[in-house]
Amino acid sequence: MNAEARNDTGPALHIIPRDQHTVSRKNISKAALRVLYRLNEAGYDAFLVGGAVRDLLIGHTPKDFDVATNATPDDVKKLFRNCRLIGRRFRLAHVVFGPEIIEVATFRGTGEDDNAEGERRIVDGRIVRDNVWGTIEEDALRRDFRVNAMYYDISDFSVRDYVGGMQDLRDRVLRLIGEPVTRYREDPVRMLRAVRLAAKLGFSVDAAAAAPFETLGSLLTEAAPARLFDESLKMFLAGYGLKSFRTFEQYGLMKFLLPATARALKRGDEGLRALVEQGLANTDARVLEGKSVTPAFLFAVLLWGEVRDLAHAGIERGDDRNEAWERAAQRVVGEQCQRVAIPRRFTYAMEEIWALQPRFEQVQRKKVMRLLAHPRFRAAFDFLLLRAHESPAMRELGEWWAHAQQLPLDVLAAALPIATGNAASEAEPAPAVHKPPRRRHRRGGARNKPA
Repeated sequence: MNAEARNDTGPALHIIPRDQHTVSRKNISKAALRVLYRLNEAGYDAFLVGGAVRDLLIGHTPKDFDVATNATPDDVKKLFRNCRLIGRRFRLAHVVFGPEIIEVATFRGTGEDDNAEGERRIVDGRIVRDNVWGTIEEDALRRDFRVNAMYYDISDFSVRDYVGGMQDLRDRVLRLIGEPVTRYREDPVRMLRAVRLAAKLGFSVDAAAAAPFETLGSLLTEAAPARLFDESLKMFLAGYGLKSFRTFEQYGLMKFLLPATARALKRGDEGLRALVEQGLANTDARVLEGKSVTPAFLFAVLLWGEVRDLAHAGIERGDDRNEAWERAAQRVVGEQCQRVAIPRRFTYAMEEIWALQPRFEQVQRKKVMRLLAHPRFRAAFDFLLLRAHESPAMRELGEWWAHAQQLPLDVLAAALPIATGNAASEAEPAPAVHKPPRRRHRRGGARNKPA
């Protein structure tokens, strides 16, 4: 039986002894164990906490190992020479072991005592500063979801559950700790975390936790764009991007984070939906295979529909083709960066991938050779293959370019027509080329890995 206790001022505590749970030290980072043991030996309480405990309990491999303790950040720094203190809103200690960082957080308090003035600030319901230390019971109540509020005690290897997280793991559901509207107003990004964790774990979002999404989703537009960029990468570039995308759309949050994507999909273009979902599925496969992925390709896929439609509308109005594509890209990227702070090195790559798409339709000799030599060719070509869902002509164009790349340059050049001044259109068939040999000749400089 689980040990159970209740503090007069705190939540019910269930202590799950070592022989009744699956958390094992052999599955915990050696760096995290060093931090836990040193804190414990110095007389402090030390616990593995949050997502690491949750993942270990359900048999997943944690990505990060976070520690909670009653030691203050200054106390932690005194114990570890390889420690640096970070953060103003939330003061944290990072203990660095080569490429691995163990995040150590002091138990958070409620901030209701008189000594908390200046250390915890709430503006319009949102926590903007939170450096009030408290007890482990208070810390548990301050966490977001019940499955994230369990603590692995290094002193006796038990798991402490203060809020019913073990039951939620069994039920495969995400329940918020506290009143949902209040918790989302404190930190709107919790809505994104709910969607991301549901997709990652294969859980459902509790009805009470999901109910405020529609009315409070607009609060996401007020969150820091840099933080939303980080959350976007966690959502779409961690191996469960397609599930996250579908869950994200299911709960009606896409229009607040990716307005251009939401508008384009709302127009009912099934080819576009297939392109986006295939791009995300390809990204998931690359992550699982340990291959590199890039945010540039991800956002190029997500924002393509709006860029394409704006560019075509400009061309139909008589705008110069290149200028129409450039203006469309700048408009969509500009809007998106107000919500999600995509770094310039990625937006530049996105714009190049989009700008190269019309050039695939121009299959004259000089233009083909120049495109093959472009440093962004590989990423743009992989994007072209995704566009096979747009039309049969686009699929044939992708197949033509796939074959053309495998021909020796002189053979390819001989098979191509010399430009006569009129650019080829998408409706015009590409010139026939011989079926390529199996051996592949790479061209175009450094390969730009797609997401």
